[in-house]
Amino acid sequence: MKYVRFQGEHGPQWGVVEGERVKTLAAAPYERVEYDGGSVPLAGCQLLTPCTPTKVVCIGKNYAEHAREMGAEPPGFPVLFLKGLNTVNHPEGEIAPPDFVQRLDYEGELGVVIRRRASKIAAQDAGDYVLGYTCLNDVTARDVQKHDGQWTRGKSMDGFCPVGPWVVDDVDPSGLDVTTRLNGQVVQQGNTRDFITPIPQLLEFVTASMTLEPGDVVATGTPAGIGPMQAGDAVEVEISHIGVLRNYVK
Repeated sequence: MKYVRFQGEHGPQWGVVEGERVKTLAAAPYERVEYDGGSVPLAGCQLLTPCTPTKVVCIGKNYAEHAREMGAEPPGFPVLFLKGLNTVNHPEGEIAPPDFVQRLDYEGELGVVIRRRASKIAAQDAGDYVLGYTCLNDVTARDVQKHDGQWTRGKSMDGFCPVGPWVVDDVDPSGLDVTTRLNGQVVQQGNTRDFITPIPQLLEFVTASMTLEPGDVVATGTPAGIGPMQAGDAVEVEISHIGVLRNYVK
């Protein structure tokens, strides 16, 4: 299934994409899928972030070549950081960095959306806790990150985590192409088969320390090729068998 969240007449609404239409749901799909009998054209939907996280847990340097382009050897264990809820941004939304940011980078990634509460789970059970997979852009103020010597401020500015356009559950995440385009030109190209730590082991590692709630997102790391964006740019993160997340830099 392809789950979406969109702006309905009376507020955010959930749905399932079927062809060119969205069949509306009575509630979030985390525990069950319950249709309410409604249907709307997909083309007329203002899509919102397709999940409602309590946190976004990010994995740093999960591709060896990206670690090396950042001047480090691949780590021996997952490196975790968090992005605040203020960062969560919609498909087609604007990325508007503060004026003092001198270098704004794209980082295209596969996002894992959690279906039910997960605490201290085993890798072999990880699939039972996953709703599906989505596209994510871990937008980074690179100059701020380097200045601060840690990642919180540079990663957690308002709107710095676009997610979407939907969550897909019928996909094998172990061999997906991850492509980032800037103004139509490919600037990143990777594949999830190159993860240093695969998704089941990532979820085991994360939940050993913190409980994941329904709707939470685990961002699985970016491939090599990070680079800067400028005002007026359009950035797209495309993941095979999932879709395209598009945003615009203000």
